[in-house]
Amino acid sequence: MRISLGGTLANSEIITLSSPKSSLIFDASDNNLVIKYWGAPIASQGGDVKAATTDPVAHSSFDLPLTSGVLREHSRGFLGHPTISGHRNGQAWSTLFSITKIDHTSSSLTAHFADASAHLQLTLKYQLNEFGILHVSASLTNTGHDDYNLEAFTYWLPLPDRASEVLDFTGRWSRERHPQRNSIRYGLVSREIREGRSGHDYTIAQLALAGNTEFGHGEVWALSVAWSGNSVHHIERLASGETSIGAGELLEPGEIILGAGKTHTIPPVIANYTDAGFDGLSDNYYKWLRARPNHPTNIRPRPITLNVWEAIDFDHDDQKIKAIVDAAAAVGVERFVLDDGWFNLRRHDQAGLGDWVVDKSVWPEGLGPIIKYINDKGMEFGLWFEGEMINPDSDLFRAHPEWILHEAGRTPPLWRHQQVLDITHPGAYEHVLGQVDAILSEYNIAYIKWDHNRVLVDAGHLGQAAVHNQTAAIYRLFAELKERHPKLEIESCASGGARIDLGVINYVDRFWTSDNNDALERQTIQRWTGIAVPPELLGTHIGPRPGNQNRRVTEINFRAITALFGHAGIEWDITKASPSEIEVIKSWIALYKSKRGLLHSGKAIRVDHPDQNSYVYGVVAQDKSEALFAIAARDMSESTFPAMARIPGLESDRIYRVRALVDAGVAQTMQRGYPAWMNNESGITLSGAELAHIGLRPPILPPENAILIEISSTN
Repeated sequence: MRISLGGTLANSEIITLSSPKSSLIFDASDNNLVIKYWGAPIASQGGDVKAATTDPVAHSSFDLPLTSGVLREHSRGFLGHPTISGHRNGQAWSTLFSITKIDHTSSSLTAHFADASAHLQLTLKYQLNEFGILHVSASLTNTGHDDYNLEAFTYWLPLPDRASEVLDFTGRWSRERHPQRNSIRYGLVSREIREGRSGHDYTIAQLALAGNTEFGHGEVWALSVAWSGNSVHHIERLASGETSIGAGELLEPGEIILGAGKTHTIPPVIANYTDAGFDGLSDNYYKWLRARPNHPTNIRPRPITLNVWEAIDFDHDDQKIKAIVDAAAAVGVERFVLDDGWFNLRRHDQAGLGDWVVDKSVWPEGLGPIIKYINDKGMEFGLWFEGEMINPDSDLFRAHPEWILHEAGRTPPLWRHQQVLDITHPGAYEHVLGQVDAILSEYNIAYIKWDHNRVLVDAGHLGQAAVHNQTAAIYRLFAELKERHPKLEIESCASGGARIDLGVINYVDRFWTSDNNDALERQTIQRWTGIAVPPELLGTHIGPRPGNQNRRVTEINFRAITALFGHAGIEWDITKASPSEIEVIKSWIALYKSKRGLLHSGKAIRVDHPDQNSYVYGVVAQDKSEALFAIAARDMSESTFPAMARIPGLESDRIYRVRALVDAGVAQTMQRGYPAWMNNESGITLSGAELAHIGLRPPILPPENAILIEISSTN
């Protein structure tokens, strides 16, 4: 078969995609597409990459060097995990695709493949942007006359031999995204999500590392599924030594059956490479996301938000809520969110989901008067929904018990007294869209918090697995709501942080990072969620004392500083706050408003600090004119005098004024006197080089205390 190659090839059939951050080199010879290299940018090209990378012929092996290519086919001698797995009623189980056409530029490549025997056509597209983000997408077409059952499609990228470790994330409710780091060993290591949403245990990105990689240095190769349903992430090392990283949607049996002439669009993946450590990886993600025209900070600053769930639960008492509104307005809150409990029968969590109409027994005049009261205080109004769920005790379920995801003849076990509404069903989809749209049309609602409080099990539609279509349906519903209400903002919440991924990020404006507002837990949750998601998209709220989840008691200083480095807010009945706490909240909100431009645009720095009991982290302005850092003591210091806190990322020969801020409250200490630099109210001056290489001596902080450091250029 003749291959049609678009573009100009500088070296036979070698094609290179380049950006300032990374390069991707393909070999398009032999009717095959092979990725020869993915890593640091290669400026000078033209050498014989193919010859340099061809394997020798080993004993007890194939007689000629074989290259399986991006499709990793058994028919080409590949002995590892394939890209495509599927069949036609047991036939066409093995593919042998050939390239029919390649179109490419300096930053993108689209390869078209066909397998005449299997009657399949495949299109693969690689797009490398200026930030080093590689977007890989695919579509598969059935050119045969009978059904093709697609069992799996996994995207794969090669890893170099020096990639020796893997870091991914695990978690549970109230303890999301904790890292686990292991050596890459021979065999296939997989992380699977089968709960129908990203999940608390979701690895938002799987990271392959060179062995010395930390926040400030080292190579990272990352891969993420841009999808909110079931998923799989792999690292595979074969006996040959070949190592790869893979990811894709995880399909249930029979979930994708391609009829004759039909095309299936496969959820894409996002790949990211850096040689500048975890912070360099985050910087690539942040710049890519912030360049989107609809990125929230490109529209307006992120408003201080107060949510009343932990303040009132289901007790929607008008006077109580007005008291909280008054207190919120007095401290400077900009958005007030009414959570669960406003709709029909919702006096507890066992009824009402599915009936998105105002409960007139609680709000006899509707929501109009309370919204006006909130708006008149200078705040916008937000409202909670959980549109993908349904209670058996609801008018909707009584009318349409068949509108739940289920397998024929049985009902899934309840979770939080609820089932999953099958929004792949046209009637159910239109019901949710219609009722939510009606509420948004009747009232002045700027923001909705969209929850998803259970996993999907036995998630079938008319006898066929439906997780893929359910995920596509919620994307479609979010898009339609925004089309009808262009200024609407949507928060993705799923029992906290169980739907935070690079798929739904294209449809929402904020994530609820975790249901756990405990500042100590949040330090780690926010630190690692921020590996891929910039802080302006992460809800970070001050919670009450003691915390609502684990009942830990922490001082307001620690809670306020922890909540500052994100889209800040309050999750607390502040009518119960003491006068001194109210004063801290006021000054903290004023600080957030003055610094959110920096916090939501700068480069995130997480310092490789020698004492693991403390975190040192902050944000440096893109022009390096200013920075804001925190030193957070999570436990007792290992030594009498805390380790020096380096502040990297600034301009080496620039002079900066450095001073401690107390706008978020004064930290407790275990000392008789402060370090000298903290005794001067106006601060001291240091060069960027001195801050990066020498640093500052922290005060002796007891566990669960923190300080803020403001750094500003003197010229």
